[in-house]
Amino acid sequence: MHREIIWSPLAEQDLGNILEYLAENWNQKVTIHFLNKIDVATNQIAKIPNQFPIINKKLQVRKCVVTKQNTLFYRYIEKRIEILRLFDTRQNPKKLRFR
Repeated sequence: MHREIIWSPLAEQDLGNILEYLAENWNQKVTIHFLNKIDVATNQIAKIPNQFPIINKKLQVRKCVVTKQNTLFYRYIEKRIEILRLFDTRQNPKKLRFR
């Protein structure tokens, strides 16, 4: 079953910030490897969206660990998957907001 994946503006900003960090501090190989991990995670979510744990029942937010430093937060509504955030786990968790 095909499920539409939509990235929120915050998630797009998170991804851009991470890619910028990787480009400045690492190399292209690391950046490509990270993008591949994001691709694998989103494909997994698209196939079986309920496989990851709910961390916020009210908002129906689920958590998918992409790397030990990055976690993808999403919500599955009908046939649509909304990527809400791509959070760097080294940040203060109080910064994690879902607008």
